[in-house]
Amino acid sequence: MKRGVLWVGAAIVVVGGIVAGITVRAREHKGLEVQTARVSRQRIVQKVSATGRIQPRTQIKISADVSAKINKLAVVEGQWVEKGAFLVGLDRERYLAAVESAEASVRSAQANATLVRQNMEQAQKELARSKELLSREMESPSDFDTRQTAYQVEVARYKSALEQVAQARAALKQSRDDLSKTTIYAPMSGTVSALNKEEGEIALGSQFQADVIMVIADLSVMEAQVNVDENDIVAVRTGQPAEIQADALLDHPLKGAVREIGSSANSSAAGTSEQKTEFEIKIGIANPPRTLRPGMTASADIVTRTNDHALSVPLQCVALRTVDQLVTRGGKHKQAEAKFKPDKDGFVETVFCIEQGRAVARQVRTGIQSDELIEILDGLHEGDEVVTGSYRAISKDLENGAVVRINNAKKPEKPGASGSRG
Repeated sequence: MKRGVLWVGAAIVVVGGIVAGITVRAREHKGLEVQTARVSRQRIVQKVSATGRIQPRTQIKISADVSAKINKLAVVEGQWVEKGAFLVGLDRERYLAAVESAEASVRSAQANATLVRQNMEQAQKELARSKELLSREMESPSDFDTRQTAYQVEVARYKSALEQVAQARAALKQSRDDLSKTTIYAPMSGTVSALNKEEGEIALGSQFQADVIMVIADLSVMEAQVNVDENDIVAVRTGQPAEIQADALLDHPLKGAVREIGSSANSSAAGTSEQKTEFEIKIGIANPPRTLRPGMTASADIVTRTNDHALSVPLQCVALRTVDQLVTRGGKHKQAEAKFKPDKDGFVETVFCIEQGRAVARQVRTGIQSDELIEILDGLHEGDEVVTGSYRAISKDLENGAVVRINNAKKPEKPGASGSRG
């Protein structure tokens, strides 16, 4: 009886193995399910994405050149002002006193210069008489030398007095200039886009760090100031068209063109794993709406290249494989090495084509790409049937020469919004 039980158990194991083998072979024969499409010529628009903020092309930060209390603010935020309009009045008392003091110093210096000039003229006359007496031998040479030295001293004193007058006048000019700066006028016509001070506050005058009282901007000419990654900046040129989207105006897409490209990079989080190197560019906005305001967050898509008749496939079709991964079943590595030429990183850009029910890997050379399509420069022909999904199959599961089962009723999977390759 025991021997009979063993025979039955062995038979079950054998049958199970046979069934499993048949299932595997049937699965292999059935093939991996994929989706396909035909290679065709389509329009590809390659874009570079960037983010930043909206700002006026022309804006001036108004700050005081002298320190004083604000006595008068003649504008409010959002107000339109004409060039030359009165904006801010600062406390003038200290600067008026400085002007009066400087004027008194000028008068004193001028009076002193007049007195010194008279002394010099007197010394000059005495020197002339002494010279005449010396010629008649009526005065000794030593007395003549004394008068000559006295005259030279007076000339030097007069020159010094004139310099003191010039210094006093310069101080007066500076005092008057400081006084004039207590009244601030609009340097351009525009809108007061920001008002940072109130009456009674102190405006700090500084040559090194401006204490901004207000900002006047021309809101009729706006631009997007955005940051472009260092890997994308080489494709950006002035004049390239761009699509701008302000976060606050999602229903109002804007058009523009690249106006200015920064020549030096801006780095953030330097020395960390999150370090970013970007370049600042400015995109002029055509016909900005009145609702567009400075400081709004914005994103931009800059059109860097366009091909209206590009031989193209969906972006997810292109996978990166090593030569080892492209060896066909029963094939040899040397054959794969002869057929596929990897790049410097050891990868081969690959597209799987359908040939007699099998997925055959072809090496391709790619060009520009959009969010959905990528240009094929070499390796495929118009009309070729290529595998478009699933993304997992293309990036991982699909083997070179594997039997596949086409199911185009199922929508191909995509690698995500970014459309990155596997």
